[in-house]
Amino acid sequence: MIKYQDIIKRNPNKRFGKPCIRETRISVYDVLNWLANEMSFKDILSDYPELTEKDILACLAYAADKEHKIESV
Repeated sequence: MIKYQDIIKRNPNKRFGKPCIRETRISVYDVLNWLANEMSFKDILSDYPELTEKDILACLAYAADKEHKIESV
């Protein structure tokens, strides 16, 4: 699993503290929503050239980790 902690950051002054990719204003939710709406990695990277494939994978890893922690409680 990719180490998403190096990519996903929270800043209380940006997007109301939602987890975002590095210093961008693109949230994990944004990326997951695009994927859920059938955007391909290629489409996302074309529309948002500041992102990398590793960034998208970090969003998926973040979501998987959050889901795992919810099930563990």
